[in-house]
Amino acid sequence: MISLILGLGNIGERYRGSRHNLGFEVVAATAALLKVGFDVTGDTYETALHESEQRRIILARPTTFVNRSGLAAEALLQEYDLDPSQMLVVVDDFNLPTGVLRLRRGGTDGGHNGLASIIETLDTTEFPRLRMGIGPLPEDVDTVDFVLRQFEQSELADVERMIKVATKAAIFSISHHLDEAMSKYNVNPA
Repeated sequence: MISLILGLGNIGERYRGSRHNLGFEVVAATAALLKVGFDVTGDTYETALHESEQRRIILARPTTFVNRSGLAAEALLQEYDLDPSQMLVVVDDFNLPTGVLRLRRGGTDGGHNGLASIIETLDTTEFPRLRMGIGPLPEDVDTVDFVLRQFEQSELADVERMIKVATKAAIFSISHHLDEAMSKYNVNPA
């Protein structure tokens, strides 16, 4: 089962609300539902811990930029003595239409620099990820410019729904097998 939820995003006010920061938003919403707050606990990440008699759940956000997320993932797995299969990475994905969620057991980076960093640093593609659609990527727009943009007004309702569903999926994945979470949350649209 999942013990660590790592939401990817860029630190700083400049990036708040951007497409690339959906992982941060889901982890923050998850922390709010679990009634825990974030504390800076490492050089490359900040965490919020939810502890019960049964187990400890770690919610985390890298304090590096997205393209160095592997540093945070590696440090967190070492700090809490976890296997990559116990870490759910929440990430934006321009290959999916806005509002669509995909929960996967593993896979490639799909062009996402944060996932690429984690794969390279951990030397494995075998870690669960919850991909949140922000696409399609317009043909005439640079990928970096697109992911760092704010959402259009017309997209906000779908994005808010997607964040709510992704938060539920993250919480569900804590207490259920990943296959159950995939079966429940891999639907179109979010």
